[in-house]
Amino acid sequence: MEPQTSETRAGGERATQYTVIKVRLHPTAEQAELMEKTFGCCRYLWNRMLSDVQEFYAATDVHYIPTPAHYKKEAPFLKEVDSQPLCTVHQNLRRAFLDFFRNPASFGYPQFKTKKARRDAFTVYCRPYRTGPSIRLAENGIQMPKLGLVAATIHRRPLHWWSLRSVTVSKTKSGKYFCAVTFGYEAKQPEAVSPAPDKTLGLSFFPSRFYVDSEGGSPSLPPLAKSREKLSRMQKKLARMERGSRNYEKQLHKIRLLHERTANQRRDFIHKESRRIANAWDAVCVRETNLSELSQKLKQANVLDYGFGMFRECLQYKLERQGKALITVSRFTPTAKTCHVCGAIDERPHEQDWVCPACGAAIVREVNSARNIRDAGLAG
Repeated sequence: MEPQTSETRAGGERATQYTVIKVRLHPTAEQAELMEKTFGCCRYLWNRMLSDVQEFYAATDVHYIPTPAHYKKEAPFLKEVDSQPLCTVHQNLRRAFLDFFRNPASFGYPQFKTKKARRDAFTVYCRPYRTGPSIRLAENGIQMPKLGLVAATIHRRPLHWWSLRSVTVSKTKSGKYFCAVTFGYEAKQPEAVSPAPDKTLGLSFFPSRFYVDSEGGSPSLPPLAKSREKLSRMQKKLARMERGSRNYEKQLHKIRLLHERTANQRRDFIHKESRRIANAWDAVCVRETNLSELSQKLKQANVLDYGFGMFRECLQYKLERQGKALITVSRFTPTAKTCHVCGAIDERPHEQDWVCPACGAAIVREVNSARNIRDAGLAG
């Protein structure tokens, strides 16, 4: 899987870029137990700090977040884990409140974390010390505070000028441990590429084919339909079992593994397809489609299962790293009703194929929409 990336732009020709490499961890029983304690301590600390913030604000009308050291006397088990994840929880809660106060419409009020619907994860930042950095990437694992050397399957090595910034340890529902290692480095900003009509691609989202481009092509989709059918059969089998029994837990674990496999198939397809397009074209034009609203209209199409929103995000940062642009066209542009040959707009409802009443051109609906998206993006 290709690592996710992000950028922080700075003045001048160079900027700090960040690359994340996700690796599989193979901890020992003692290390796994310490990880579980860290997950629980982070969740406990988040809930306690959030509760105290609400009580303190109701009593004094002042917003104040206590530090993690405030709770270590009454909760001595917090001393058993590394202090860095606890400090990160304090920073995350502070950032969550800042985002909420700045834009309440986009960021909701911080919520309590329940053990049932949890996402087990904690973040440790790399600190420079006289004896060396607190986190070190070894040949066969990752050295972390208190955990020691955790064995890992590292599929990609960082370049020698990359500096390790932080690691985020997470646990999936199927019981696997992963570590997202963040590296930062100075990189020269790429020169902006001017989009030309013959090197610009238009993409029209089409649920059953993922997308149709302005060249009339569409990708080969992973076998997600087979996975959905298998998942349906497994869930029906689970519903007939006694909740809490040994067979129930075994079947539930199989379902979690299938969910994980389906997500990996989707993510692998998205990264490979976005990389292929970003390398082959100078600019890409897409329509500003509200996928949540579209999924309500097309409930039988499984719009959100294909991950087109993630595809747009991956395509955007891959294009930006090469100085290319992802051009977004307004959702109100009549791309499907406009003839790409003469530009005439036909308001009549159309089937998949139709004939333009103005110029008589044979129109294929999705290809016509993709070409109009490309033309509208270039014009804008």
